[in-house]
Amino acid sequence: MRAETVAALAEVGIIRPFAIQELTLPLALERTDIIGQARTGTGKTLAFGIPIVQVVTAPDEGADGRPQALVVVPTRELCVQVTADIARAGLGRGLRVLSVYGGRAYEPQLSALRAGVDIVVGTPGRLLDLARQKALDLAGVRALVLDEADEMLDLGFLPDVERILAFLPEQRHTMLFSATMPGPVISLARRFMTRPVHVRAEQPDEGRTVPNTQQHVFRAHALDKMEVLARVLQAESRGLAMVFVRTRRTADKVAEDLARRGFAAAPVHGDLGQGQREQALRAFRAGKVDVLVATDVAARGIDVGGVTHVVNYQCPEDEHAYLHRIGRTGRAGGSGVAVTFVDWDDLPRWTLVNRALALPFEEPLETYSTSEHLFELLAIPAGVKGTLPHSARTRAGLAAEEIEDLGEKGRGTRRRTREREDERPARPARARVRQRTRGAGAAAAATGLTVADDSQADGPALDGQAGLDDGLTGTVDVPVAPVRAISGDTARGDAVLSESDEDTATDPTAEPARRRRRRRGGRGRGTGTVRDTDVESMDDDAAGPGADHTPRAESA
Repeated sequence: MRAETVAALAEVGIIRPFAIQELTLPLALERTDIIGQARTGTGKTLAFGIPIVQVVTAPDEGADGRPQALVVVPTRELCVQVTADIARAGLGRGLRVLSVYGGRAYEPQLSALRAGVDIVVGTPGRLLDLARQKALDLAGVRALVLDEADEMLDLGFLPDVERILAFLPEQRHTMLFSATMPGPVISLARRFMTRPVHVRAEQPDEGRTVPNTQQHVFRAHALDKMEVLARVLQAESRGLAMVFVRTRRTADKVAEDLARRGFAAAPVHGDLGQGQREQALRAFRAGKVDVLVATDVAARGIDVGGVTHVVNYQCPEDEHAYLHRIGRTGRAGGSGVAVTFVDWDDLPRWTLVNRALALPFEEPLETYSTSEHLFELLAIPAGVKGTLPHSARTRAGLAAEEIEDLGEKGRGTRRRTREREDERPARPARARVRQRTRGAGAAAAATGLTVADDSQADGPALDGQAGLDDGLTGTVDVPVAPVRAISGDTARGDAVLSESDEDTATDPTAEPARRRRRRRGGRGRGTGTVRDTDVESMDDDAAGPGADHTPRAESA
């Protein structure tokens, strides 16, 4: 190995290799294609990172600026972490390592590619986009690494990986690493690799889980899970904790509920913007947040020091998801605690996981938030309740970590939009005057009349706006100029003001005439003939003596 690489690793305390590194480094340095398999947290990243750093030419050694090594990873979080690990190993030689993934703006990545890079770490989608745009030149790649290949298979990335391989030269060094290695992944690897060597850094009779991790499986009721979780998170000697769920909505709900109970919790899932996801991970690594609620997007390769507890709030889908989840604790030879909640509906799924991993939890113990064995097994102090005491709320919280502007667009901005709306000053309530006519307005319009408003009451009534016909059924809640419509053929919509009404409408000091309500003759659906003595008396008063008193038919 180069002296610069050894010195760079020693500065961060890496002086002894793990089993997977000890087995693969001699083969990788000889440029032998490798299929590496080891448990989570056993140093697979440096198992392929060190050979890449060894063969890459540095800028001061004559590098032409084209990528010489390509690492393909399934998730954005893993991309950031692998980039940091490789950059740390090549720090002594000044190697240029670029992370390429979605959720970030294209311009910074394009600028870095134009300036020249030595190693590219990226997700399949963004790598394929840049290669098709001819912004990423892969013709000079001498080493290819597929990390967490089984996850790329589960996420449907393998077709994109095959398209990326078409841009690479045929003569290259290929390495594939993962904690689990299903048959389809091995078949795909053998198609694109030359006489690969399958390396397993574990004994045949060893279990697939990390032996330093204590595992507990409880059968918990859905309505009591949050109470049990709140007590588990108050166990003695608990450091950072990760809570895994299956859906994005559940991640938000659990994080919000824990925050209400006093815990410094933050969610991480695919529905958040990349800036928010990186904000939560930075706050978690810095200790500002000590509980990270995540979907399986964060279960692949994320290496955060100080994680002592992992809780499967919802039962994992299969044994592979279970291994990657509990692998977030007990890393690099450390110890940890893994707790799994199994609901009654999840018993068939858990039975398959238990049998596949040969675990001794065929019948999970029924557990509630008040069960004594829960406090004994997890070292929870007696008397702990479902709310964190105020004296223990010492974390700064997610708000203490700034969100980096990544130039992202599209989904994932709903939280920022909601925060901006909360910061806006409240709009003053608008006074709204509502006028109810209870059908009189429509009836008046049908007869050619309009309702007079307050402004009309202060002055003379306009032609055609004399008021409501008292013969129409309905009331008006607003003040109107008291006028009467008389002597008009309502079927034609004609209306004429009487002399007394004209005086009342034009003289604002005159006393308004008493409004009278017409009674309809007959309660059934009759012929529509009006039989009302009040109307006749009104017509008599208005028309004077000798007028025709024959009742007129009223239109419906």
